[in-house]
Amino acid sequence: MSDGAPQHTPVEDFGQIPAASANTGNPEDLAAAREHGWTEDSALDYNAFNAPTSDSNPTWASSAKVYEWDGEEGDVGPADPELEAQLFEGEHNRAGTALDHIMNFSATVEGPQTYDPISSFENAGLHPQVLANVKLCQYETMTVIQGYCIPIILAGHDLVAVAQTGSGKTAAYLIPIISKLMGKVRKLQGPRSKGGVRVRAEPLVVIVVPTRELAQQIFDEARRLCYRSMLRPVCAYGGIPMGINLQELGKGCDLLIGTPGRLQDLMDKPDVLSMKRVKFTVIDEADEMLHTDWEQEMSKIMGGGDMNEVPDHAYLMFSATFPKESRAAARMYMAEDFIRVRIGRAGSTHKNVAQDIIFVERNSKKQALYDILMARPPCRTLVFCNSRPAVEELDDYLWNRSIPTIFMHGGRSQLEREDAMRRFKGEKFHVLIATNVFGRGIDIPQVNHVVNYDLPGTEYGGISEYIHRIGRTGRIGHKGQATSFYNERNEDIAPALVNILLETEQEVPDFLLEFKPEDGKAEFVDDVTDDEDEISEPTYVTAAGNGDASGEPASPAAAEGGWGTGDAAEAEAPTIDAWASAPSAAW
Repeated sequence: MSDGAPQHTPVEDFGQIPAASANTGNPEDLAAAREHGWTEDSALDYNAFNAPTSDSNPTWASSAKVYEWDGEEGDVGPADPELEAQLFEGEHNRAGTALDHIMNFSATVEGPQTYDPISSFENAGLHPQVLANVKLCQYETMTVIQGYCIPIILAGHDLVAVAQTGSGKTAAYLIPIISKLMGKVRKLQGPRSKGGVRVRAEPLVVIVVPTRELAQQIFDEARRLCYRSMLRPVCAYGGIPMGINLQELGKGCDLLIGTPGRLQDLMDKPDVLSMKRVKFTVIDEADEMLHTDWEQEMSKIMGGGDMNEVPDHAYLMFSATFPKESRAAARMYMAEDFIRVRIGRAGSTHKNVAQDIIFVERNSKKQALYDILMARPPCRTLVFCNSRPAVEELDDYLWNRSIPTIFMHGGRSQLEREDAMRRFKGEKFHVLIATNVFGRGIDIPQVNHVVNYDLPGTEYGGISEYIHRIGRTGRIGHKGQATSFYNERNEDIAPALVNILLETEQEVPDFLLEFKPEDGKAEFVDDVTDDEDEISEPTYVTAAGNGDASGEPASPAAAEGGWGTGDAAEAEAPTIDAWASAPSAAW
């Protein structure tokens, strides 16, 4: 292995976690699982263990409590200690200590106007309450993508941003959007429900994502960052009764996070939802959302449905991968002066994820997975299969060998999917087996191990899907392990897989050496200078370094006219009129 390559996480780094109750399968397997720490002595019924919440009174993730305040003066409401504890003291992903590998990527910025990156949240010109919420989230170090995107979004540009998985892209757009709206909410927002009378939702922000689980995750992040503000986030996705969405939207909505199908359904109800006030449209996992499968829904959403009354409506697109065909589609929606930010190479990963590629014959994969799980200390583990039958078959196999498992795929009911998520988050020893429905954007704390039981061939997304899958571990300064089973059926992904290993200075196994370039260097097609994507404006590249988000000192102009520089948390907030006239935050 080359110098600088990540070392496999030592067993002691995974820590000790509580054991699950035991299955009543083979006594020898049960004894082994118990000895290894996966199970306790007590027996456990599979159906009871995996039983969903009662259908008669389900708890939906989209109905989670949000901060509600509609004071007559000011723009910051009183603290709610109970909600604050729920939002900020629970388990959510905080930055780890291994930040070097995600901070040292070069940044390429393309567009007609340049913006110096910022290196800290304190110097970003954020609203004091947004900065306070950032601190409550324990976001101490600004990542490279955040350092570049925050000033660009505050300045009102359309933006395409591409950065590695687990690099803080969600916060890179939520923080500046919420900060920019703070102080103007009373003037800009749509109607609010009074006396229980339902109103039409007229959001200021629409965030579109490909999966229900990602919608829930971004909703939770919005709940935290909107705390003590007048901004009300709402989450809408399929699989739950439409009435649940109507109930939440009917209370009023400023940030709407949703999946394309459900958003389209809601837009077909003009008495329920209007897009006329939307100032920001965010497309998360943009390469997936711009796929032709979503063309009808995305055309309607990007078009705004009814007449949008905002002349400087901003479109923001974020992803870890952004192939040529997706970039061409993106240009259809962006303003001519849009800015593109790339951190490192589009579609790359970072060295915090140690990648092991193991040759395993197809009929030996179940036993190989069991052996790997038993060779490691119990930890939160995510296993990917390419099909629903494979997920269920593997779940049954591991359960019968006393490994506590849960599974998720698109064929399960939404109630079952949400229960699986809650259980996986709540029990650190669980193994979650899933299809690609779990591969993008999902951010579960302390996922220490990802296993590609089935590598994603070209028909399952290829190397892009591989990057997204292994990105469920090693997030924001944490280290993780990714193990992939390879055999002759996976040769279509082999050259790209070898390139990823070389790029991250990781060992190429003997059985893949035939796909290694002669000079031993990774070979990638230039993802900037293709014919359809030529940009006449100059490109500039900034290399990160010295532990900063950008390697550059924060530009004084980056926060000009915002909520202050330096000691922004202690600064007195300007009046609404002053905020509205600020150059960097003006509409």
